[in-house]
Amino acid sequence: MSGTYIGRFAPSPTGPLHAGSLVAAVASFLDARAVGGRWLVRMEDLDRPRCEPGAAATILRQLEAYGLHWDGAVLHQSQRDDAYAAALDELKALGAVYPCACSRSQLAQALRNHEGEIIYPGTCRAGLPSGAAARAWRVRSPDVSTHFCDRIQGELQQNLAHEVGDFIVRRADGLFAYQLAVVVDDAFQGITHVVRGADLLWNTPRQIYLQRLLGLPLPAYAHVPLVTNAAGQKLSKQTLAPALPASGRGAMLAQALAALGHPPPVELEGAEPAELLAWASEHWRIENVPTRPAVANPAQAPDNLPDP
Repeated sequence: MSGTYIGRFAPSPTGPLHAGSLVAAVASFLDARAVGGRWLVRMEDLDRPRCEPGAAATILRQLEAYGLHWDGAVLHQSQRDDAYAAALDELKALGAVYPCACSRSQLAQALRNHEGEIIYPGTCRAGLPSGAAARAWRVRSPDVSTHFCDRIQGELQQNLAHEVGDFIVRRADGLFAYQLAVVVDDAFQGITHVVRGADLLWNTPRQIYLQRLLGLPLPAYAHVPLVTNAAGQKLSKQTLAPALPASGRGAMLAQALAALGHPPPVELEGAEPAELLAWASEHWRIENVPTRPAVANPAQAPDNLPDP
C-alpha cells in the first residue's frame, strides 16, 4: 500500500488548532505513516470572510511543534478558483446544476435534516421564478440512496434528494462551496484515503455524487470521533476551545492517541512527540478507533493553555 497511499489533513484557518483538530490531524498522519504513505496538508481557506489573518501560519507551526511533518508543498484553496470554475462548467455542460434565486430568509421555514441543515425544497429546480435573479448554483440531487463503507463508522447510506436536497456548489457571494472544492482538490492531489472528523461524515455522500458526475476517483473514507467539551459540544472556535499549548505537547499528544483508541504504554509517560508518534505509527490499527466522541479532560492538560 505504501506506493499508493496519499492522505491529507485539511484544516480551515479560522483559528489555531485545538485538542479536537489535533485528534483529526494525528489520525490522518498515522494512517498514512503506518503504511509508509505520503501525508499532505491543505489549507481550506475557501471561505475568505471566516479565515483569521495569520491562522494558516500558526497551524503549520503547531503541526511542526507536535511532530506532524508533512510531505510536499501546502495547497491553498484560495488559489484554486480556476480549477473550481472549470469543474462547475463541466457540471453545467452535463445539465447537473441549475441557478437558484433563494435567499436564507426564504428558506428559513424549510425542513431540516438530522444534522440541522436545510433540506432544499426544490423551489428553483424547474427554473427561476419570474423576475428573480440567480444567486447561487445547485446540484440536482438524485432520488436514490448513496451507499458507502466508512473504515471506522461502517456501512452507511443517504438519499440526497430526501435528506439534503439540491445542494450548493457556488454560493450567492460568488465563492465556491466546500463540497465542490474538496472533491476537485482531492483528485488534483491524488488523495487515496480521507481520514477526518466525524462532523464531516454526512458530507461524504454529496462528495461521492460529485466525484461520480465529474469522473473523479473515489478515496477511501474514515471518520474519527469528535472531541467534545463537558457540555457535549464539539470543540471549536465557537465553543471557545483553547489553542494547543506550546509546552506539554507530549501530554496533549498522549491524550489524542487515547481518544483514538491507542493509549501509549506506561513506559512512554512523559515522552516527547517524536517518540510517541514513532510508537503509534508502529501500532496503528484503524479498527481500534472508537466511534463515540471523546470528552476533553482539561484537568489532564498543561496549566498554561493560551487564550483561543
